[in-house]
Amino acid sequence: MLTSLLRPSPITPSVDFDAKGVQHGHLRLPYSRDDSAWGSVMIPICVIANGEGPTALLTGANHGDEYEGPAALFELAQTLDPADVSGRVIIVPALNYPAFRAGTRTSPIDRGNLNRSFPGRPDGSVTEKIADYVTRYLVPLADFVLDFHSGGKTLDFLPYAAAHELSDKTQEGRCFEAVAAFAAPYSMKMLEIDAVGMLDTTVEDMGKVFVTTELGGAGTASARSIHIARKGSLNLLRHAGILRGVPDVQPTQWLDMPSSDCFAFAEDDGLVAFVRDLGERVRAGETIARVYPVSKTGLAPVDYRAAMDGVLAARHVPGLIKAGDCLSVIATVTGEPAR
Repeated sequence: MLTSLLRPSPITPSVDFDAKGVQHGHLRLPYSRDDSAWGSVMIPICVIANGEGPTALLTGANHGDEYEGPAALFELAQTLDPADVSGRVIIVPALNYPAFRAGTRTSPIDRGNLNRSFPGRPDGSVTEKIADYVTRYLVPLADFVLDFHSGGKTLDFLPYAAAHELSDKTQEGRCFEAVAAFAAPYSMKMLEIDAVGMLDTTVEDMGKVFVTTELGGAGTASARSIHIARKGSLNLLRHAGILRGVPDVQPTQWLDMPSSDCFAFAEDDGLVAFVRDLGERVRAGETIARVYPVSKTGLAPVDYRAAMDGVLAARHVPGLIKAGDCLSVIATVTGEPAR
């Protein structure tokens, strides 16, 4: 394994990370396939640099069916004026490019879930090679990392920016300061079901400031969610001192995911009918949703109840659900995290 990690990445960038100005190019990953023997995966990348200052790495479509980040980042790559920049901005709007082009959460090439593949391998699958390049070549350049997420085709979220509880409280405080600067309608102290293999963990272990999001979902992006992503990107760059000006900070509602009781998982297949909408308050024991058997009329639905007080922060989409699917997430309403 150590020998593998010491190998150079097969990915070749067509941009010069040390050059000033605006560059639009690709991360070229050789991929031999039936329709192109010497073919490549061409991942779009933009580098905007001017003067001296920190570096921000902005990424979208870590999961290919999440569109708010790409919509904001393709626009940012086109419109950001280097004269307003002091430092460097690296933009990768569609990190898992094969999945993004297919409109799927995981890669159609190797079924790889990029956000469960870090730190990756230079001699692994296509997805592992992308993860390895990000880990060894992009993240080390960055002081701030913003990785956009939403619910994709199977979840819908309240629009929030988030950071994680960290053992290094100084680093944790810097992350939550960046979340506050992003200024989404909601801000979350986030708990992951399983953090192994995530970009989040990899970046945090390197001591960087890391911010992630969940900005809606349901397999699309609304004008509102794209606006939140666009504004949040600019706010974070201003907060970092990379972009001229100060963050346009609006009030945000702070939320917390204090335990695994936040999550509810379906134990039955059927039609899910929610009785609470996103953002609504719920109390422990109250019904969140009912799952109706669909093989025959007259069969009683199964009620799914809240395990804790809070607000409905995420819900399953579309209307049919399978046993094991995440049905809902409840978050508690809190004040701003202690600094």
